[in-house]
Amino acid sequence: MRYQLLGKSGLRVSQLCLGTMTFGDNWGWGASKEESKKIFEQFVEAGGNFIDTANRYTEGNSETFLGEFLASNRQRFVLGTKYSLSVNPDDPNGGGNHRKSMVQALEASLKRLKTDYVDLYWLHAWDFMTPVEEVMRGLDDLVRAGKILYIGISDTPAWVISRANTLAELQGWTSFMAIQVQYNLIERTPERDLVPMAKALGLSVTAWSPLAGGLLSGKYGKTGSQNKSSESRRLDTVPFTELSDRNLSVAQEVQEIANKLGRTPSAVALNWLLQKNTIPIIGSRNINQVKDNLGCIDFEIPADLMHQLDEKTRIDLGFPHEFLRKDNIKEMIFGSTLNSIGAPNRSKN
Repeated sequence: MRYQLLGKSGLRVSQLCLGTMTFGDNWGWGASKEESKKIFEQFVEAGGNFIDTANRYTEGNSETFLGEFLASNRQRFVLGTKYSLSVNPDDPNGGGNHRKSMVQALEASLKRLKTDYVDLYWLHAWDFMTPVEEVMRGLDDLVRAGKILYIGISDTPAWVISRANTLAELQGWTSFMAIQVQYNLIERTPERDLVPMAKALGLSVTAWSPLAGGLLSGKYGKTGSQNKSSESRRLDTVPFTELSDRNLSVAQEVQEIANKLGRTPSAVALNWLLQKNTIPIIGSRNINQVKDNLGCIDFEIPADLMHQLDEKTRIDLGFPHEFLRKDNIKEMIFGSTLNSIGAPNRSKN
Protein backbone atom coordinates (compact mmCIF):
# COMPACT_ATOMS: atom_id res chain seq x y z
CA MET A 1 0.00 0.00 0.00
CA ARG A 2 1.25 3.48 -0.86
CA TYR A 3 0.28 6.73 0.88
CA GLN A 4 -0.51 10.27 -0.17
CA LEU A 5 -1.19 13.63 1.43
CA LEU A 6 -4.81 14.53 2.09
CA GLY A 7 -5.51 17.73 0.18
CA LYS A 8 -3.24 20.60 1.19
CA SER A 9 -2.56 19.05 4.59
CA GLY A 10 0.42 17.02 5.74
CA LEU A 11 -1.81 14.08 6.74
CA ARG A 12 -0.75 10.78 5.16
CA VAL A 13 -3.57 8.49 4.04
CA SER A 14 -3.45 5.14 2.26
CA GLN A 15 -4.18 5.03 -1.46
CA LEU A 16 -7.30 3.00 -0.69
CA CYS A 17 -9.91 3.89 1.92
CA LEU A 18 -11.90 1.17 3.68
CA GLY A 19 -15.61 1.93 3.52
CA THR A 20 -17.56 0.40 6.39
CA MET A 21 -21.18 0.85 5.36
CA THR A 22 -21.22 -2.96 5.20
CA PHE A 23 -20.18 -3.36 8.86
CA GLY A 24 -23.33 -4.74 10.46
CA ASP A 25 -26.05 -6.99 9.05
CA ASN A 26 -29.10 -5.24 10.53
CA TRP A 27 -29.91 -3.67 7.13
CA GLY A 28 -30.29 -7.18 5.75
CA TRP A 29 -27.24 -7.32 3.48
CA GLY A 30 -24.08 -6.39 5.40
CA ALA A 31 -21.39 -8.36 7.23
CA SER A 32 -21.57 -9.81 10.72
CA LYS A 33 -19.31 -8.45 13.42
CA GLU A 34 -16.94 -11.38 13.01
CA GLU A 35 -16.74 -11.00 9.23
CA SER A 36 -16.37 -7.21 9.57
CA LYS A 37 -13.34 -7.72 11.80
CA LYS A 38 -11.77 -10.05 9.24
CA ILE A 39 -12.32 -7.44 6.52
CA PHE A 40 -10.80 -4.74 8.72
CA GLU A 41 -7.77 -6.86 9.60
CA GLN A 42 -7.16 -7.80 5.96
CA PHE A 43 -7.15 -4.10 5.00
CA VAL A 44 -4.77 -3.24 7.84
CA GLU A 45 -2.46 -6.13 6.95
CA ALA A 46 -2.19 -4.69 3.43
CA GLY A 47 -1.04 -1.36 4.93
CA GLY A 48 -4.33 0.54 4.87
CA ASN A 49 -4.81 3.28 7.46
CA PHE A 50 -7.73 5.31 6.01
CA ILE A 51 -11.17 4.35 7.36
CA ASP A 52 -14.57 5.75 6.35
CA THR A 53 -17.84 5.46 8.25
CA ALA A 54 -20.89 7.58 9.11
CA ASN A 55 -23.30 8.07 11.98
CA ARG A 56 -26.12 6.42 10.02
CA TYR A 57 -24.26 3.40 8.65
CA THR A 58 -26.13 0.30 9.84
CA GLU A 59 -27.85 2.58 12.36
CA GLY A 60 -24.64 3.13 14.33
CA ASN A 61 -23.34 -0.45 14.31
CA SER A 62 -20.58 0.43 11.87
CA GLU A 63 -19.15 3.00 14.29
CA THR A 64 -19.64 0.68 17.27
CA PHE A 65 -17.72 -2.13 15.57
CA LEU A 66 -14.93 0.24 14.56
CA GLY A 67 -14.68 1.55 18.10
CA GLU A 68 -13.77 -1.96 19.21
CA PHE A 69 -11.51 -2.77 16.25
CA LEU A 70 -9.50 0.46 16.59
CA ALA A 71 -9.23 0.55 20.36
CA SER A 72 -5.85 -1.13 20.69
CA ASN A 73 -4.07 1.18 18.21
CA ARG A 74 -6.27 4.21 17.64
CA GLN A 75 -3.40 6.60 16.79
CA ARG A 76 -2.32 4.57 13.77
CA PHE A 77 -5.52 5.19 11.82
CA VAL A 78 -7.00 8.10 9.93
CA LEU A 79 -10.61 7.74 10.99
CA GLY A 80 -13.36 9.62 9.20
CA THR A 81 -17.06 9.78 9.98
CA LYS A 82 -19.95 11.88 8.71
CA TYR A 83 -23.01 13.84 9.77
CA SER A 84 -26.09 15.26 8.00
CA LEU A 85 -28.44 12.29 7.52
CA SER A 86 -31.47 12.24 9.79
CA VAL A 87 -31.33 10.02 12.86
CA ASN A 88 -34.96 10.76 13.77
CA PRO A 89 -37.46 11.17 10.91
CA ASP A 90 -39.95 12.96 13.19
CA ASP A 91 -37.44 15.58 14.37
CA PRO A 92 -36.90 18.51 11.96
CA ASN A 93 -33.45 19.01 13.55
CA GLY A 94 -32.62 15.30 13.53
CA GLY A 95 -30.50 15.79 10.41
CA GLY A 96 -29.16 18.50 8.15
CA ASN A 97 -25.99 20.55 7.95
CA HIS A 98 -26.73 23.03 10.75
CA ARG A 99 -24.69 23.41 13.93
CA LYS A 100 -27.15 21.56 16.20
CA SER A 101 -27.14 18.52 13.93
CA MET A 102 -23.37 18.77 13.54
CA VAL A 103 -22.61 18.82 17.26
CA GLN A 104 -25.19 16.25 18.31
CA ALA A 105 -24.10 13.81 15.61
CA LEU A 106 -20.43 14.20 16.49
CA GLU A 107 -20.97 13.62 20.21
CA ALA A 108 -22.94 10.45 19.47
CA SER A 109 -20.31 9.24 17.02
CA LEU A 110 -17.48 9.80 19.49
CA LYS A 111 -19.29 7.64 22.06
CA ARG A 112 -19.85 4.81 19.59
CA LEU A 113 -16.28 5.03 18.28
CA LYS A 114 -14.87 5.10 21.83
CA THR A 115 -12.55 7.99 21.01
CA ASP A 116 -12.27 11.64 21.95
CA TYR A 117 -11.56 12.86 18.39
CA VAL A 118 -11.96 11.93 14.75
CA ASP A 119 -9.27 12.66 12.19
CA LEU A 120 -11.65 13.65 9.39
CA TYR A 121 -15.22 14.87 9.79
CA TRP A 122 -17.33 14.80 6.63
CA LEU A 123 -20.44 16.76 5.82
CA HIS A 124 -22.43 13.90 4.30
CA ALA A 125 -24.84 15.65 1.91
CA TRP A 126 -25.76 19.28 1.25
CA ASP A 127 -29.20 20.29 2.58
CA PHE A 128 -29.64 23.58 0.61
CA MET A 129 -30.96 25.23 3.79
CA THR A 130 -28.06 25.89 6.12
CA PRO A 131 -25.93 28.98 5.38
CA VAL A 132 -22.39 28.18 4.29
CA GLU A 133 -21.12 30.54 6.99
CA GLU A 134 -22.80 28.50 9.73
CA VAL A 135 -21.33 25.26 8.44
CA MET A 136 -17.77 26.50 8.13
CA ARG A 137 -17.72 28.37 11.45
CA GLY A 138 -19.29 25.40 13.22
CA LEU A 139 -16.73 22.97 11.81
CA ASP A 140 -13.90 25.36 12.65
CA ASP A 141 -15.09 25.56 16.26
CA LEU A 142 -14.95 21.76 16.50
CA VAL A 143 -11.41 21.77 15.11
CA ARG A 144 -10.36 24.39 17.65
CA ALA A 145 -11.96 22.30 20.39
CA GLY A 146 -9.79 19.34 19.34
CA LYS A 147 -12.73 17.06 18.57
CA ILE A 148 -11.94 16.88 14.86
CA LEU A 149 -8.63 17.43 13.05
CA TYR A 150 -9.62 17.90 9.40
CA ILE A 151 -12.84 18.36 7.46
CA GLY A 152 -14.24 17.02 4.21
CA ILE A 153 -17.46 17.31 2.23
CA SER A 154 -19.52 14.72 0.35
CA ASP A 155 -22.35 14.83 -2.19
CA THR A 156 -22.35 18.60 -2.64
CA PRO A 157 -22.30 20.84 -5.75
CA ALA A 158 -18.94 22.27 -6.80
CA TRP A 159 -20.13 25.86 -6.46
CA VAL A 160 -21.03 25.32 -2.80
CA ILE A 161 -17.66 23.76 -1.99
CA SER A 162 -15.77 26.51 -3.80
CA ARG A 163 -17.69 29.21 -1.96
CA ALA A 164 -17.21 27.44 1.38
CA ASN A 165 -13.44 27.13 1.06
CA THR A 166 -13.04 30.67 -0.24
CA LEU A 167 -15.03 31.97 2.75
CA ALA A 168 -12.97 29.86 5.14
CA GLU A 169 -9.71 31.17 3.71
CA LEU A 170 -10.87 34.77 4.00
CA GLN A 171 -12.03 34.28 7.61
CA GLY A 172 -9.08 32.18 8.73
CA TRP A 173 -11.30 29.16 9.36
CA THR A 174 -10.55 25.51 8.62
CA SER A 175 -11.02 24.58 4.96
CA PHE A 176 -12.20 21.33 3.42
CA MET A 177 -9.30 19.00 2.55
CA ALA A 178 -11.20 16.42 0.50
CA ILE A 179 -14.40 15.72 -1.37
CA GLN A 180 -16.34 12.48 -1.60
CA VAL A 181 -18.23 11.78 -4.82
CA GLN A 182 -19.86 8.92 -6.71
CA TYR A 183 -17.20 8.26 -9.33
CA ASN A 184 -16.41 5.21 -11.44
CA LEU A 185 -16.07 4.11 -15.06
CA ILE A 186 -19.84 4.33 -15.49
CA GLU A 187 -20.49 7.50 -13.46
CA ARG A 188 -17.97 10.03 -14.78
CA THR A 189 -20.11 13.17 -14.44
CA PRO A 190 -17.97 14.50 -11.53
CA GLU A 191 -15.41 15.28 -14.25
CA ARG A 192 -17.59 18.20 -15.37
CA ASP A 193 -17.04 20.41 -12.33
CA LEU A 194 -16.23 18.54 -9.11
CA VAL A 195 -12.95 16.91 -10.18
CA PRO A 196 -11.55 20.05 -11.91
CA MET A 197 -12.56 22.11 -8.86
CA ALA A 198 -10.74 19.68 -6.57
CA LYS A 199 -7.60 19.94 -8.68
CA ALA A 200 -7.75 23.74 -8.72
CA LEU A 201 -8.30 24.00 -4.95
CA GLY A 202 -5.88 21.26 -3.97
CA LEU A 203 -8.53 18.88 -2.59
CA SER A 204 -8.24 15.10 -2.52
CA VAL A 205 -10.95 13.19 -4.37
CA THR A 206 -12.37 10.06 -2.76
CA ALA A 207 -14.78 7.89 -4.73
CA TRP A 208 -17.75 6.03 -3.26
CA SER A 209 -19.34 3.20 -5.22
CA PRO A 210 -16.11 2.75 -7.23
CA LEU A 211 -17.48 -0.51 -8.65
CA ALA A 212 -20.85 1.01 -9.60
CA GLY A 213 -22.79 -1.00 -7.05
CA GLY A 214 -21.11 -4.21 -8.17
CA LEU A 215 -21.73 -3.85 -11.89
CA LEU A 216 -18.00 -3.42 -12.60
CA SER A 217 -17.06 -6.46 -10.53
CA GLY A 218 -18.33 -8.97 -13.09
CA LYS A 219 -21.56 -9.57 -11.22
CA TYR A 220 -23.75 -9.22 -14.31
CA GLY A 221 -23.53 -10.82 -17.73
CA LYS A 222 -24.17 -9.21 -21.12
CA THR A 223 -27.94 -9.46 -20.73
CA GLY A 224 -28.00 -7.81 -17.31
CA SER A 225 -28.88 -11.01 -15.50
CA GLN A 226 -26.89 -11.80 -12.42
CA ASN A 227 -23.95 -14.10 -13.06
CA LYS A 228 -24.71 -16.97 -10.70
CA SER A 229 -21.27 -18.46 -11.18
CA SER A 230 -19.57 -15.41 -9.68
CA GLU A 231 -19.95 -14.09 -6.19
CA SER A 232 -22.49 -11.31 -5.68
CA ARG A 233 -20.66 -8.10 -4.95
CA ARG A 234 -23.37 -5.47 -4.56
CA LEU A 235 -21.96 -3.04 -2.01
CA ASP A 236 -24.59 -0.31 -1.92
CA THR A 237 -27.83 -0.17 0.05
CA VAL A 238 -29.73 0.70 -3.13
CA PRO A 239 -28.80 0.12 -6.80
CA PHE A 240 -27.37 3.52 -7.78
CA THR A 241 -26.40 2.20 -11.23
CA GLU A 242 -28.94 1.19 -13.87
CA LEU A 243 -28.51 -2.03 -15.86
CA SER A 244 -28.79 -0.14 -19.15
CA ASP A 245 -27.30 -1.34 -22.44
CA ARG A 246 -24.62 1.35 -22.19
CA ASN A 247 -23.63 0.42 -18.64
CA LEU A 248 -23.57 -3.30 -19.38
CA SER A 249 -21.38 -2.57 -22.39
CA VAL A 250 -18.91 -0.71 -20.15
CA ALA A 251 -18.88 -3.63 -17.71
CA GLN A 252 -18.15 -6.00 -20.60
CA GLU A 253 -15.25 -3.80 -21.71
CA VAL A 254 -13.80 -3.91 -18.20
CA GLN A 255 -14.17 -7.70 -18.18
CA GLU A 256 -12.35 -8.03 -21.50
CA ILE A 257 -9.46 -5.84 -20.35
CA ALA A 258 -9.28 -7.76 -17.09
CA ASN A 259 -8.97 -10.98 -19.10
CA LYS A 260 -6.09 -9.50 -21.13
CA LEU A 261 -4.25 -8.45 -17.97
CA GLY A 262 -4.98 -11.58 -15.97
CA ARG A 263 -6.75 -9.47 -13.33
CA THR A 264 -10.27 -9.34 -11.96
CA PRO A 265 -12.74 -6.72 -13.25
CA SER A 266 -12.82 -5.14 -9.77
CA ALA A 267 -9.06 -4.66 -9.77
CA VAL A 268 -9.16 -3.03 -13.21
CA ALA A 269 -12.00 -0.66 -12.32
CA LEU A 270 -10.28 0.39 -9.09
CA ASN A 271 -6.88 0.79 -10.73
CA TRP A 272 -8.45 3.12 -13.31
CA LEU A 273 -9.49 5.37 -10.43
CA LEU A 274 -6.04 5.19 -8.83
CA GLN A 275 -4.52 6.37 -12.08
CA LYS A 276 -6.98 9.27 -12.04
CA ASN A 277 -5.41 10.43 -8.72
CA THR A 278 -8.53 9.34 -6.87
CA ILE A 279 -8.82 7.39 -3.60
CA PRO A 280 -11.36 4.58 -4.06
CA ILE A 281 -13.50 3.80 -1.01
CA ILE A 282 -13.68 0.03 -1.09
CA GLY A 283 -16.52 -1.72 0.69
CA SER A 284 -16.88 -5.45 1.22
CA ARG A 285 -19.35 -7.88 2.69
CA ASN A 286 -16.84 -10.69 3.14
CA ILE A 287 -13.13 -11.39 3.22
CA ASN A 288 -12.96 -12.59 -0.40
CA GLN A 289 -14.31 -9.29 -1.71
CA VAL A 290 -11.75 -7.19 0.14
CA LYS A 291 -8.94 -9.45 -1.09
CA ASP A 292 -10.23 -9.00 -4.64
CA ASN A 293 -10.35 -5.22 -4.21
CA LEU A 294 -6.84 -5.07 -2.75
CA GLY A 295 -5.60 -6.65 -5.98
CA CYS A 296 -5.76 -3.23 -7.63
CA ILE A 297 -2.64 -1.82 -5.97
CA ASP A 298 0.17 -4.00 -7.36
CA PHE A 299 -0.11 -3.19 -11.09
CA GLU A 300 -0.91 -0.41 -13.55
CA ILE A 301 -3.22 -0.58 -16.54
CA PRO A 302 -1.04 0.10 -19.63
CA ALA A 303 -1.48 3.48 -21.30
CA ASP A 304 -3.15 2.06 -24.40
CA LEU A 305 -5.76 0.20 -22.34
CA MET A 306 -6.34 3.27 -20.14
CA HIS A 307 -7.03 5.21 -23.33
CA GLN A 308 -9.39 2.46 -24.47
CA LEU A 309 -11.34 2.68 -21.19
CA ASP A 310 -11.39 6.47 -21.31
CA GLU A 311 -12.78 6.51 -24.84
CA LYS A 312 -15.36 3.81 -24.12
CA THR A 313 -16.74 5.65 -21.11
CA ARG A 314 -16.26 9.27 -22.17
CA ILE A 315 -19.13 11.63 -21.39
CA ASP A 316 -20.24 14.94 -22.88
CA LEU A 317 -19.06 17.58 -20.44
CA GLY A 318 -21.86 19.93 -21.46
CA PHE A 319 -21.87 23.71 -21.51
CA PRO A 320 -19.64 25.64 -21.08
CA HIS A 321 -16.93 22.96 -21.15
CA GLU A 322 -17.57 21.54 -24.63
CA PHE A 323 -18.14 25.05 -26.00
CA LEU A 324 -14.82 26.34 -24.68
CA ARG A 325 -12.91 23.35 -26.08
CA LYS A 326 -13.84 24.17 -29.66
CA ASP A 327 -10.90 25.30 -31.80
CA ASN A 328 -12.75 28.28 -33.23
CA ILE A 329 -13.63 29.53 -29.73
CA LYS A 330 -10.01 29.14 -28.60
CA GLU A 331 -8.92 31.11 -31.65
CA MET A 332 -11.40 33.87 -30.81
CA ILE A 333 -9.97 34.07 -27.27
CA PHE A 334 -6.24 33.67 -27.95
CA GLY A 335 -5.84 34.48 -31.64
CA SER A 336 -2.86 32.49 -32.90
CA THR A 337 -0.91 32.74 -29.63
CA LEU A 338 -2.26 29.83 -27.54
CA ASN A 339 0.62 27.43 -28.20
CA SER A 340 3.21 30.11 -27.48
CA ILE A 341 1.84 31.02 -24.05
CA GLY A 342 3.52 29.28 -21.13
CA ALA A 343 1.46 29.24 -17.95
CA PRO A 344 1.61 26.87 -14.94
CA ASN A 345 -1.03 24.12 -14.95
CA ARG A 346 -2.49 25.46 -18.18
CA SER A 347 -4.66 23.03 -20.09
CA LYS A 348 -5.20 23.46 -23.82
CA ASN A 349 -8.30 21.28 -23.63
